[in-house]
Amino acid sequence: MSKPAGALTIDEVLDRARTRLGRLSPAQACAAIGDGAVLVDIRPAAQRAAEGEIPGAMIVERNVLEWRFDPASEARLPVAGYDLRVIVVCSEGYTSSLAAAALQELGVHLATDVAGGFRAWQAAGLPVTGGS
Repeated sequence: MSKPAGALTIDEVLDRARTRLGRLSPAQACAAIGDGAVLVDIRPAAQRAAEGEIPGAMIVERNVLEWRFDPASEARLPVAGYDLRVIVVCSEGYTSSLAAAALQELGVHLATDVAGGFRAWQAAGLPVTGGS
């Protein structure tokens, strides 16, 4: 099957998203949280149950992320703001890059993600709870 003119592959979409992000290592993300950034875990409940969770992370599943963090949305969280430093985490750092880029498109210009996601956070020896 040939791809339509102008269509991108998911790898191209991901590369474009990441060019806009100042992605953080797990250690950098941990330090940023200490400086007031908000860590947002977008993994679904089943994945969090299996892998574990990061203590203090705000849980906002991917399917509602933009509505909760768009400062102009009626469904926004009280913490939402254009200058909020949001650090998105998923399992391996792929979906989180797309999610952070979407937040930037909404004007949340400091949004970024954790390179390597939850698995990199855990491998770095940073705090986690639960998991099977």
